[in-house]
Amino acid sequence: MTGYRVTLRDLAERAGVSKSTVSLVLRNSPTVAEHTRRRVRAAIDELGYVYNRGAANLRINRTQTVGLIISDIRNPFFAQLTSGMDQVLDQAGWIVMLANTEESPARQDRVITRMREYGIDALVLSPAEGTAPDLIPNLVASGLPVIQAMRRADTTVGDYVGGDERGAIDLGLSHLTGIGHRRIAFLATHINSSAALARTAQFRIGAATHGLVEAEEVRSGQSRAAGAAAVSTWLRTRDRASLPTALICHNDDMAIGAMMALTDAGLRPGRDMAVLGIDDIDEARMVRPALSTVNLSARQIGMEAARLALRRVDSPDAEAESLLMPARLVVRDTTPAPPRP
Repeated sequence: MTGYRVTLRDLAERAGVSKSTVSLVLRNSPTVAEHTRRRVRAAIDELGYVYNRGAANLRINRTQTVGLIISDIRNPFFAQLTSGMDQVLDQAGWIVMLANTEESPARQDRVITRMREYGIDALVLSPAEGTAPDLIPNLVASGLPVIQAMRRADTTVGDYVGGDERGAIDLGLSHLTGIGHRRIAFLATHINSSAALARTAQFRIGAATHGLVEAEEVRSGQSRAAGAAAVSTWLRTRDRASLPTALICHNDDMAIGAMMALTDAGLRPGRDMAVLGIDDIDEARMVRPALSTVNLSARQIGMEAARLALRRVDSPDAEAESLLMPARLVVRDTTPAPPRP
């Protein structure tokens, strides 16, 4: 009749199951057999039941929402990370609330405040450059589970999931020196994040351990356009005959920009200068020549961050975890051996 509200008892009677089984189906529990799930879903459709998630969340004191704050939404690496998080949370019946800081700590603080007002159950954060050292400890002390992803603003509290930054650089140097390169430049970012500092530091260490004759550093923003502009300017300041034979880039976007600059200068990426990126974004295999890179498992990092967030919500007092995804070399067309003298 008009105005009648369908109840769990109605659904249970129509589907021929218990009220608790109906509740499990509504919460996407994996413990319900598929044929039973189908009967309950059919009853929901027939009776026009609408799940009151807000009331359910009040009962369990959760919104089943994880905040994700990244520093650059245009970076394809973060798109892969976000996709991995979304897959895991969606399977658990949770959602991602995404925000971008553009490397602004002030904006980051505003976003965190707003997300907390909406009642997020956990936060996955890739901290903006210049994040206050006490941000993570204060959030954790307030009871909010925080998982730092790819970057660390604090190493003393909270959970962390990232890629092996130093291992990525060392793999790249081992590959390049293994095929004969001894004059290698590094297209580094001017962003002073923990990830950037680790990659730059490892390049300097690796220059010595791998016996480089020349190890030059070129600074750039982290975008494709910034990489192209920095390499273009760098090429104009160097004598063509004395250029390094290989270029390692902080990320794939910058590497693709570097390839554009080399081409514009009449140099052939992979022939006149080897180019190696880091991240293995989807476009790396699609550009021509295809970009050699080091895969840091962006999607897997997102998946592990989501799983860690769910574990931390269920077990807030458990010991903090630090997960490091291994680096994997992906050789394509831009890192052949240098020409013989």
